[in-house]
Amino acid sequence: MFDNILIWFVVIPIAMMAGLGLCRNSGMKAIRTVMVVCSTVLLGLAIWLCCDFLRLREMGVTDEMVHTGSWMWYAPLNIHLAVGVDGISVLMILLSAIIVFAGTFASWKIEPLPKNFFLWYALLSTGVFGFFISIDIFTMFMFYEVALIPMYLLIGVWGTGRKEYSAMKLTLMLMGGSAFLMLGLLGIFWHSAPEGGQLTWNLLEIAHNNAIDPDWQYMLFFFTFVGFGVLGAMFPFHTWSPDGHASAPTAVSMLHAGVLMKLGGYGCFRIAIFLLPQAANELAWIFIILTGISIVYGAFSACVQTDLKYINAYSSVSHCGMVLFAILMLNATAMTGAIMQMLSHGLMTALFFALIGMIYGRTHTRDIRQMGGLMKIMPYLGVCYMIAGFASLGLPGLSGFVAEMTIFFGAFQDADVFHRIFVICSTTAIVITAVYILRVVGKLLLGPVQDDHHLSLTDATWFERLATVTLILCIAGIGCFPNWINEAINHSFTPIINALQASVF
Repeated sequence: MFDNILIWFVVIPIAMMAGLGLCRNSGMKAIRTVMVVCSTVLLGLAIWLCCDFLRLREMGVTDEMVHTGSWMWYAPLNIHLAVGVDGISVLMILLSAIIVFAGTFASWKIEPLPKNFFLWYALLSTGVFGFFISIDIFTMFMFYEVALIPMYLLIGVWGTGRKEYSAMKLTLMLMGGSAFLMLGLLGIFWHSAPEGGQLTWNLLEIAHNNAIDPDWQYMLFFFTFVGFGVLGAMFPFHTWSPDGHASAPTAVSMLHAGVLMKLGGYGCFRIAIFLLPQAANELAWIFIILTGISIVYGAFSACVQTDLKYINAYSSVSHCGMVLFAILMLNATAMTGAIMQMLSHGLMTALFFALIGMIYGRTHTRDIRQMGGLMKIMPYLGVCYMIAGFASLGLPGLSGFVAEMTIFFGAFQDADVFHRIFVICSTTAIVITAVYILRVVGKLLLGPVQDDHHLSLTDATWFERLATVTLILCIAGIGCFPNWINEAINHSFTPIINALQASVF
């Protein structure tokens, strides 16, 4: 088992928790050492995995999944710890490792109870990595739940504002989505094999068997897409997101918005679309309406907010809506844009939340009406915030431009009147995003200083610079060199597109 590299993405976070358990509550040096070492090893493994995957593609290896492995876990229900990755999974693992690494430094001075905070943070990381490496849908669901459980305590104990209310609202809504998802996955399992065959949880075997009756697909598609769509902040199930993000501590906001919400898009793509292709072809239009509303509604809502975290939270609703919107277009170009948007938004929103946490830690306010002229006081943080804002509004040369243009180009090609109308409506979010980003940049960074006390504030420390530089380099790297992402994922869409095309006839 341990000769498979994918297992180590679960083992290392568990080792992180074990190492933290041996530290004293007041031993900040030891706690930081454990976190830095383990997060660095995770990032190094993710980079190696990505490079190895690209090497295999260059060698002509076109297997649907690589680094596969399967070990029986519970024989009566045929549950395996089955792992494997394709290009999409590899990129999601790399994104997760980058944000876990950056979040460690963003939480360098977390108080109170830093040991307990990082223990729950490591458990959250375990769930995220386990979800992306799993190809058994039961273990995928298990890791999905592991990733959700820590959020209640991380927000309720270390959050700010109405943290208890926000933690409870987030937990209840996401658990409600999990209930829908569990019904959908159980239905898929009970229809996973031809008549008389052995039932299986393995998503590759389920797709190969193609045994799910079309009449059942419609109901199961609704359950699975809504279940994952709740985590992807799909309208009207998005209301947990702004409150949860606004109250969460910095690193949790980074990991939650940057990675955890991507579990929703990834799950819709990997399970709802891939395993239920006929229902996807027939019912996609319903969810295109809902995700189109998410895109525009999220952007307009961000325009009227004055709290920095709420602005970014509603912006995340809009950007994550684009991910689901692109997936539902059911063509390879739009899906490529969806994966790029998942990467871009993950890095961009992690940078936003990191900077907001740093600014709040100095000014003790997130209200843009009480701030101004911060570029004069904190030029480094000001420049970083401008870069994050420009990436969000789609400035060429940064990741947002590549992702959004690919989405809208793919969504518009070979589309009928209904789809093109919603694409055109959704593109208005680009203009709206520019409005609220430029408004915030102008109010927050430029103009006169609102409070003379702010003149004594300091700029970013070394560990804050390390976190932000890591994210900025990744954002610029995707914007300037996007082709390697396309090379990594172009074969990953083939079985999904084939299943969608086969289900039409």
